[in-house]
Amino acid sequence: MKIIYLHQYFKFPEENGGTRSYDLASAFIKAGLQVEMITSTSNEKYKTGNRWTQIEKKGLIVHYVYLPYSNHMSYFKRSLVFFQFLWFSTIKLLSLNGDIVLATSTPLTIGIPALIKKWFHKTPFIFEVRDVWPEAVIAIGALNNKILQKVLYLLERIIYKNTLAIVPLSVDMKQSIVSRYPQLNGKLIEVIENISEITRFQKGFSNKTSVLNEKIGSIPRFTILYAGTFGCVNGIDYVITFAEKLLILDSSICFVLIGDGAEKKAIIQLAKDKAVLNKNVFILDSVSKDELPQLYFECSMGSSFVIPIKELWANSANKFFDSLAAGKPILINHKGWQQSSIEKNNIGFVLPVVLDKHTIKEFIIYTQNYELQKLQSENALKKAKSDYSLEVAVAKYLKIFQIIIRK
Repeated sequence: MKIIYLHQYFKFPEENGGTRSYDLASAFIKAGLQVEMITSTSNEKYKTGNRWTQIEKKGLIVHYVYLPYSNHMSYFKRSLVFFQFLWFSTIKLLSLNGDIVLATSTPLTIGIPALIKKWFHKTPFIFEVRDVWPEAVIAIGALNNKILQKVLYLLERIIYKNTLAIVPLSVDMKQSIVSRYPQLNGKLIEVIENISEITRFQKGFSNKTSVLNEKIGSIPRFTILYAGTFGCVNGIDYVITFAEKLLILDSSICFVLIGDGAEKKAIIQLAKDKAVLNKNVFILDSVSKDELPQLYFECSMGSSFVIPIKELWANSANKFFDSLAAGKPILINHKGWQQSSIEKNNIGFVLPVVLDKHTIKEFIIYTQNYELQKLQSENALKKAKSDYSLEVAVAKYLKIFQIIIRK
């Protein structure tokens, strides 16, 4: 069986970014499947005279098209890149033979090449929903044009109608889809959350040399790690406000923020203005996925934040699953399925949307409760193994592939 995998932002572990597609593709290959990846890249080494560059690495064939993209770009420029990839990837996809196309968003437009491939070559496709577009984009105010909204909702309906399986990355995403499109009743919709890559995050660690100490010049009593994007939806200004209040009461609690994004410069400036930068907030450059496990090992807990918009609470952020894979408690500031999981499984701490004095004091007490943290660490790893491991995700996907092939 051959899978053609469409992912606009595919990354290898030695690069900065999520590796869900790499981990799944690698596992599919180990299971005896062939996999070809169609993706874009900002790496100038792929800026050649040819439109596409093909490489093979660890059995995975990857087709790269050079299309520079950054979170620093305006929505218009990012949209332009989406449509460029749409055009080029459609042509590339039509030139390849395969049994199933697996298209993973975002953006929503990634479903169009798969749709065209189905119409022209009768190749079935699976649509993986990482974010519910256009619902989430409209909710944050990034898309106010009513006509364009209707066009995207129409595109969403057409994709869902024509795919043989929908794979949302959270139960809340699934609920959003089925509540808005009741006509999908009977469609194969399988939730496969983001992956806790346990092997990567539980490998051997060094106790001799502290990477954290090298990066920030000390080893705080309690360190919260944020490793992700500094974007408008992440709301990292919340962290700076939290850190400012904590600094007054307990300066031994520190935040280490790692990543890049359009809001990073503004966050650095805010941290300076609040007089927390390099005191209890340390803002560092991005690191590769392979470098993250050591940092998680040295920190006390992981974290994930979003702005207070309900539609964003359905997210399935890598940060949540990486924390669990590392056997660390997770800190979030929103409701939804992750809040329910944290409370039900005792794997972290949930902050309110608006910080209050009681919660801040409660969190300080929490950081001093080492027995609770040890229990939550054990629970986190247990949850990662039972529900979110790569093996669990692959088993679900292989079952979907078999159902599709039998049809």
